This record gives sequence, C-alpha cells and structure tokens, in this order.
Amino acid sequence: MKKDNPYDERYAAEGFYWPARPSSTCLRLIEILGPVGEPRPTLLDLGCGEGRNAVYLAGHGFAVTGLDVSLPGLEKTRRYAAEKGVEVDTVHADMTEYELTGPYDVIFSTGSLQYLAPEMRECRFEDYKAHTRVGGLNAMSAFVRKPFIDPAPDAEADAYPYRSGELLGYYWDWEIVYSTEETFDCMSSGVPHRHAVSRVIARRVG
Repeated sequence: MKKDNPYDERYAAEGFYWPARPSSTCLRLIEILGPVGEPRPTLLDLGCGEGRNAVYLAGHGFAVTGLDVSLPGLEKTRRYAAEKGVEVDTVHADMTEYELTGPYDVIFSTGSLQYLAPEMRECRFEDYKAHTRVGGLNAMSAFVRKPFIDPAPDAEADAYPYRSGELLGYYWDWEIVYSTEETFDCMSSGVPHRHAVSRVIARRVG
C-alpha cells in the first residue's frame, strides 16, 4: 500500500469511512476465545484503519497494537480508543514492508491483506506465523476475486484480490479453527456494491 494512499483523505473526514462496528472476523475471534484474563493477550491488528476492530478487541481484554500506513487513520484510532476508555498502541508503517518483532498471541487483519502483492504473500504469511506464539491464533480475512462480482468503485490499482482457497492454503500446517467464504453488500464508497471474502482463523500448534 502506498504511503500517500487515498485513505488519508477518507479517514481525515468526519465520521467513519467504514462502519464503526467490528467485523465478522473480529466477532468470530471473540466467540472462539471467550473471555480473556491476565496477563492480557497481545494482539497485532495489521491495517487497523480507523480502529473499529482494534478498539473493540482492546475493550475485550487484549493488549492491542494497531498498525496502519495512514496517519489520519491512526489519529482516529487513538481518538476512538479514548472515547471508549481503552488503550490501543499505534504503529505508523506500511504492512507490505513492516518487519514484525513479536511474538504475539493473536495476529489479526481484515480488509487489508489485498495490498500484499501475490509474489510477497508466502514470505509475509510465514513471517506472521513465525511471530505467533505456540497456541496463538491468526485471524485473517481477504477479498476474493470472483468473475460475477464487479470491482468495487473505490478499489485501488495496488490491491490484489485472492483466489478462492488461497488464504486458507497459507495455513495448511496449522489447526484450522474457522474457515469460510462468503459475499456481502458494502456501501464504503457511497455506491452499493458487493465483495467476496475469505475468512480464516488458524491456531499454531507447534
């Protein structure tokens, strides 16, 4: 994702560009893990945007770090966290270049993995897996290319949707806790459109 990306303008506007409610992947992660206690599990949200998931997860007991290339997005994340009375650490970085330091109990990403170009994905996913603690989870969702769904009106040229089954394939050696592919309606650009999405939650066993 380019550092002078269009989300700077979108996130700088009043209100939320994306719905402020948490994503389906986020809700399923909470459902799978149940209540978390001390010490707080560490969670990295790759491409946290305006913080809708990061703030929700912090409110459910996680020690959250939100990473995004958009400074206005990170500023909105911090404001939103303050409004909700939670703490979210933020990192200004491009997820296509960022070297993880970890390890984390959970690595999470939704709506951003399409910015990983196909030739860099295997390396990046291996990095995510290597920086996840044994017993930890990766909770990921990625847009999927379908010939019967037109590109979104706000789709960027540097976004590369996945093929069906591709996201799941990166976790062939982990326990698959949850996996689905579905379509949903979206209004992110103010124009009704649809997306196909793959969601995978996988656990590192050893």
